[in-house]
Amino acid sequence: MSLTKQNLKNLLPSSTLLINEICKDLTKKGKTVYKFGFGQSPFPVPKSIVQALKDNAHQKDYLPSKGLLELRKGISNFLTNKGYKNLNHENIIIGPGSKELMFLLQIAFDGEIILPIPSWVSYAPQAIIAKNKYHWIETKKNTNWHISPENIDKIASQIENKNKLIILNSPNNPSGTNIHLLKELGEVFTKHNFTVLSDEIYSELYFKNNYKSISHFHKNTIVSSSLSKWAGAGGWRVGYFAVPDSLMEIFEKLAVLGTETFSAVSAPSQFAAITAYSEDHSEYLTKVKKILHVISHYVYEQLKQINIEMIEPEGGFYLMPDFTKLLSHKFKSSKTFCKTLLDETGVAVLPGSDFGFSHDKLIFRLSYVDFDGSKFLEANYEEITEKNLQKFAPKIVEGVKEIIDFALKYK
Repeated sequence: MSLTKQNLKNLLPSSTLLINEICKDLTKKGKTVYKFGFGQSPFPVPKSIVQALKDNAHQKDYLPSKGLLELRKGISNFLTNKGYKNLNHENIIIGPGSKELMFLLQIAFDGEIILPIPSWVSYAPQAIIAKNKYHWIETKKNTNWHISPENIDKIASQIENKNKLIILNSPNNPSGTNIHLLKELGEVFTKHNFTVLSDEIYSELYFKNNYKSISHFHKNTIVSSSLSKWAGAGGWRVGYFAVPDSLMEIFEKLAVLGTETFSAVSAPSQFAAITAYSEDHSEYLTKVKKILHVISHYVYEQLKQINIEMIEPEGGFYLMPDFTKLLSHKFKSSKTFCKTLLDETGVAVLPGSDFGFSHDKLIFRLSYVDFDGSKFLEANYEEITEKNLQKFAPKIVEGVKEIIDFALKYK
């Protein structure tokens, strides 16, 4: 008799964390590795936030399970200043990373889960763990790899008389693209009474400076974010949900689940996060976004030269090239393609099948973060150009060349 539950039988480690461990092992063995698989910020945490963590290292007591009051107020003010409506600290709950809050939401939610293809690697496994039925929705390149109102009408007709939770991520992991049909989607979500989880962890890294949230167009939207991406503090594990008044039933159940799981988020990290959400970090972010934008454009233009299909990223760390037309005669699955690429070149990427695509589509996620962010931030703003990538991001230049040479070899 098995000691583990049947629904966990086929559950595997998170592919993003696994590729990071694989890269570390290969590096220890002396192999040159291009770490394009793990989406960790290459940039240092802003100095004032680091200092706040140091200043609060003595904070040892358990904090309220919903989160430190000053931090909850700071986040609600931060969001209000960005145009989010009808939020105060009572709408904010703090978790040990937004990932844990998402998991608790899946445990609490009584209904079915809708996931666009592509979606972040952990949404579907969390649904499996929580024993939620989930549905994949195919998207198309001409809608930026995001859902359309027609998609929603169709899936809503298939799951009538049940609560429906859809998880959106914009800018998107893995495609780097943004949702554009916000008004139209808001209307159809309202029509079909959807609950929306808007994963906005990359919103501060949107290249165009005018990020709009689906929460502006659909009231039953939970906004999720954290310090992991924009502040480079993935290891600190501080995330939040902003839950509207209309979904307070969910908020209260999340709060209860928090008391029975993580108890409270690390005290020093929460005190430091007050600085993160109350001070002006625009100078830091302007430079970070410029660097990411320049690198993403470089990678995009290089791969376009061999006619690889993709959409240029609009934010975040990722680009999603499609090699199906070029290499489907040689490789029958994205996993085989990515494994061969790693074995032969040292380039680590994640296969599209990890994000919901069918195995025969030779799509992968490329995380363009294998560079020294501290060194790049020290550069003058005028130096942040594609001409200087060999100086500041040599692994990006060399890794992309390895991908191109590999593709041409098997073309």
